[in-house]
Amino acid sequence: MAPVATTLVSGASAGAREGAIAALLASASHDTAVSAPGDGALAPDASTDHPSVFDAVILEGFGVAAEPLASGPGLHVTRIAPGCLCCDGNLVLRVTLNRLLRQRPRRLFIGLASSEHLDQLRSWLQSTPYDQLLRLNPVVSATPA
Repeated sequence: MAPVATTLVSGASAGAREGAIAALLASASHDTAVSAPGDGALAPDASTDHPSVFDAVILEGFGVAAEPLASGPGLHVTRIAPGCLCCDGNLVLRVTLNRLLRQRPRRLFIGLASSEHLDQLRSWLQSTPYDQLLRLNPVVSATPA
């Protein structure tokens, strides 16, 4: 299995984080063969040979943006309770991440409310077993629109 391209998105507001992730999904859909013709939304591969092609999003916190990201064809969104994901939220993140990785997403975005322990979280994601499962991209800092 090829490592899953993983992007951490930090920002103080849920709306900013979700907006940044939505923009990343939309911009990537223009560069892939799985986007539906004529629209900017990410759609699953139309062939029945690959019905499980999807992107995954893990969002920390329950704050909802004006236009929240929602699970649908080609996108699996999971929300987890707010809290430091490298400290008290580590177990919840580990379980959620393991469940998603078993389904083999094409890409993974993790929305973080705080960048306080971002270095520790990146280090954790680069250690065994995740070092073989994830390919970490540069961190995206979401700013309010």
